[in-house]
Amino acid sequence: MAVVQDFAIAGHIISPGSVANVALPVSALASGIEASLNLRIIHGAKPGSVFFISAAIHGDEIIGTAIIREIMPLLDPHILSGTLIIAPTVNIYGFMARSRYLPDRRDLNRSFPGGPKFSLAGQLAHIFLTEVLERSDMGIDIHSAAEHRYNLPQIRHAAGSEKLKILAEAFGPPAIIESPLRPGSMREIASQKKVDILLLETGEAKRFDRFSVQIGAAGILRVLAALEMLPQDIVEPNQAKPAHARKTKWLRAPRGGITKRLYKSGDFVAAGDVLALVTDVLGEEPEALTAPYDGLIIGHSTLPVVNQGDALFHIAEINQPETAQERVQAIMQSALDPDQPQYEQHMLDEDELL
Repeated sequence: MAVVQDFAIAGHIISPGSVANVALPVSALASGIEASLNLRIIHGAKPGSVFFISAAIHGDEIIGTAIIREIMPLLDPHILSGTLIIAPTVNIYGFMARSRYLPDRRDLNRSFPGGPKFSLAGQLAHIFLTEVLERSDMGIDIHSAAEHRYNLPQIRHAAGSEKLKILAEAFGPPAIIESPLRPGSMREIASQKKVDILLLETGEAKRFDRFSVQIGAAGILRVLAALEMLPQDIVEPNQAKPAHARKTKWLRAPRGGITKRLYKSGDFVAAGDVLALVTDVLGEEPEALTAPYDGLIIGHSTLPVVNQGDALFHIAEINQPETAQERVQAIMQSALDPDQPQYEQHMLDEDELL
């Protein structure tokens, strides 16, 4: 059997079969208190891949932190093959301020590769790149929708990778989307470094919801099992095959006013279906928003008051939606509390913990 070596990171040495917390200094806050990127390193007793799990690269997208909390009790270094680098709050500044951005108003996920002499966002991106990404073989980066929007749990991956397709299927979300790489993003720089990444989008900014946590936690464990980092017997099997899409489109309010939403994330729609009616404040002069093609709603606005042009629905074009609908519903139902059959009932206030 192969001998497992110690794992070294930022001057710390972690022995096989052990766990360590590592703080990577980033900068001093205006108050003088040091701010650090905090990592949990789980170094398995058996040889295997190095895999990272990151959350809150946008500081208000806290659902990933809840998902990581959910899986931590199952990540035993004695049964783990390989090493996990877990970053539950990458954008430490935005996380504390409940803000998407850093104090310099930059988007961390558009600041890679960064460097030690860059803006604060660029410096943090550089530290994450050199200490986490470049040590890893693969990872999962967890995001949510923006404030007042909700995302159906979905895995996004770059086109052209058979490995990512297989692992996205293993994750088992309701939807899998082929999504292009964006300049300055973690996924783009990871692609350049030959590090495979799955991106999980789920839930809403500043909120935890049980549905997203259940789908996310189960999916991450299945990916680790598919990579033979965890044993299969601690993993819930897939309930069904996800829906696949290569094309998505945001549908926008045809006028300003009050929205009556007729569909939500997770619903399948046919071309021409009326998704919402937008009226004036007296409920008059309605204008309809219709589906441009057959598809699955993967995101929606939760605000009833809208301006003309506001994004209301994110819809993925699905081939043969009649065969995908039953599969997606099976995946969604498997994550629901049978006493509360609608996932929207699981939404909690932003300061509530599960």
